[in-house]
Amino acid sequence: MSGDGTVLAAGCVLWRRSATAGTLELCLVHRPKYDDWSFPKGKLKRGEDPLAGALREVEEETGQRCAPGARLATARYLADGRPKQVSYWSAEALGGRFEPGREVDRIVWLPPDEARERLTQPRDRELVDDLLTVLRPG
Repeated sequence: MSGDGTVLAAGCVLWRRSATAGTLELCLVHRPKYDDWSFPKGKLKRGEDPLAGALREVEEETGQRCAPGARLATARYLADGRPKQVSYWSAEALGGRFEPGREVDRIVWLPPDEARERLTQPRDRELVDDLLTVLRPG
């Protein structure tokens, strides 16, 4: 938490190339508590570096190790009446194995257009565009 009471969190837009077609796929997580689809993210531990927290959350929620890339947009919104700030990075999946848990019970890998449709929050859809800009410069 920041000095002004803002909840600090971090996450990644996790991506990979399809093993068969080589097309771009994004990883979305399903949180049963909220019955929503989002990108892997979570609250930072006290004193934790935001990028380190983002990578930790990706591995905890998806089982994937990843290589961080460009910094993406920072989302700011109210959660349970409190200000929340989530810093995001692009991250390429390097491999791992998903284990369903209490916080995340399912993951899916989808092409960008399908991911945009599946995401619950409009603010998360904007991150798809941010990632595509980073991966396809110019």
